Amino acid sequence: MKNKNKNIEKKVAPSSFIKLAMRNMVRKGSKSISHFSITFLVLIGILLLVATIGKPNIPV
Repeated sequence: MKNKNKNIEKKVAPSSFIKLAMRNMVRKGSKSISHFSITFLVLIGILLLVATIGKPNIPV
């Protein structure tokens, strides 16, 4: 029985990148939320800029 328990403990996989990222996000809290919101606002701004520049000029 002791050998089986040792083998099971050795087969545990290391933490995945997703788990590490989630742990970091929980630990840093407001910093990651602020970075996410800044990134979101910048991307929306770029989309609006491209839409404004590329808007067709249709005479009425």
